[in-house]
Amino acid sequence: MGTLKTEPARNRTDLLAAPVAAALAQWPADSSVDVDAVQVAPIDAELADTAAFCAAYDVGLDESANCVVVAGKREGVTRYAACLVLATTRADVNGVARRALDVRKASFAPMDDAVELTGMEYGGITPIGLPLQWPILVDTRVVAMPYVVIGSGVRHSKIALPGAALAALPGARVVEDLARPV
Repeated sequence: MGTLKTEPARNRTDLLAAPVAAALAQWPADSSVDVDAVQVAPIDAELADTAAFCAAYDVGLDESANCVVVAGKREGVTRYAACLVLATTRADVNGVARRALDVRKASFAPMDDAVELTGMEYGGITPIGLPLQWPILVDTRVVAMPYVVIGSGVRHSKIALPGAALAALPGARVVEDLARPV
């Protein structure tokens, strides 16, 4: 993955947000993807945003996935979901994601809410370690990737893992056309 210096993520919890480290510690033994295939690499936190990261570490936008938290209300209750899409695409928040949440209108969750509810840093939010009641919507393009780079819950590192591993996360649903090309 570009110039990233990776190692097994479970051996470098100092590079992970607490919820991410906890989720990796409970990685199911019967998973089709071994936990050691989940790699982490330190990066410059100032380069955590996707475009800057990809340029600095020679990672293609098509090898990088963004996790966005979306929210919508139904009967006065806010519902959340995570959408994981390749950086060459944009999540269809008010179409596919809205229907998956079963709400009338969906939008990106406010930054403060996303940070507080996930226990992760803004710009580093990842589907690993999210609240278990949240659906994780994963675009089919992400799952098809042999390896993809995602956030680690903090801005000073990134995780690289097989795309198929994301389909096995608790609450994950692989969704056709979750994203639209940019």
